Amino acid sequence: MDTKRFFCLLFVLALLGEMSPVCAQPTTQTPEQPALQRIAFGSCSDARKPIPAFNAIAQANPDLMIFVGDNVYADTTDERKLKQAYRVLGKNPGFRRLKDTCPILATWDDHDYGINDAGAEHPNKAASQSVFMDFWGIPQDSPRRERQGVYHAEVFGPQGKRVQVILLDTRYHRSPLTRRPKKDSSRYAGRYLPNPDPAVTVLGEAQWDWLKEQLTQPADLRLIVSSIQFVAEDHGWETWAMFPAERTRMVELIRSTQANGVVFLSGDRHHAEMSRLDGDTPYPLYDITSSGLNRPGLEKDEPNRHRVGDRYHLPNFGLITLDWNNPAPTATFQIIDVKGNVHIQQQAALTDLAPPD
Repeated sequence: MDTKRFFCLLFVLALLGEMSPVCAQPTTQTPEQPALQRIAFGSCSDARKPIPAFNAIAQANPDLMIFVGDNVYADTTDERKLKQAYRVLGKNPGFRRLKDTCPILATWDDHDYGINDAGAEHPNKAASQSVFMDFWGIPQDSPRRERQGVYHAEVFGPQGKRVQVILLDTRYHRSPLTRRPKKDSSRYAGRYLPNPDPAVTVLGEAQWDWLKEQLTQPADLRLIVSSIQFVAEDHGWETWAMFPAERTRMVELIRSTQANGVVFLSGDRHHAEMSRLDGDTPYPLYDITSSGLNRPGLEKDEPNRHRVGDRYHLPNFGLITLDWNNPAPTATFQIIDVKGNVHIQQQAALTDLAPPD
């Protein structure tokens, strides 16, 4: 609740005799925000087809829903067609129910950005951003509309139970991908090769500076929402591993800022899996991939040396359940199908997601 609404509520209570009118005078205090306990997330939803996952998410009763990208499949540089794709999503009964269930945050990926696998070269990306902001209800006077890109961050919960959600934009400033020679390309080898050039970028300098500032903010769990996978590196499709210097830069930024509690959420791959990066990291870095809400992938496996547990290729969503009452608070990560069945699950103590003293 914002400050203005809080004081209006106090005034109404005063009129109803629930408190002395003098208590309704403005102060600098605001009510304590409740802690998040359940956070749902997912990617790859095509509203031209049924999306039963929306009803399954609503039944899970999350405190927050995060759309990780490919929230519509527009694949167009035509602003009118992009708006129409969002209109179809907005009319979807499951989506409308979900909006009534909990707050929603979103970033985008290539198909709602407008061009498959596109980055900074998108010729109409400013218009795509404007349509994105309009659909997700971002106020006209919001600073987010002044940025180049849809990146954004919010913090939920009281001290000691703070969850920071950092929504990255991996499209607006991203350098071109390096194509694999056609003779070496296949559905499973992938289309791209890593580009070792340190000058290429995923986020762009302005977003990197912003991210550094965000990672210095106090939080107990930080969900870095990246539309593409951060940890996986063995397939030749879009990942941070296609830009190895940027991937290393992220790890070093987490290390240098002493940011605790970082967990990556990703989509894009049309399957679900959990990955864990150990070794030259300040602590284990998890990447929970949920994809797609109604765009299933192929059953054949995709290589991932960092995978923890199984892989699930049918429609799914992710759910994070936080136990703040445990002496060592925990986060349980789950991949759930449209009938509510859990297919993948991992748990981490938040004390283990912290740099060494």
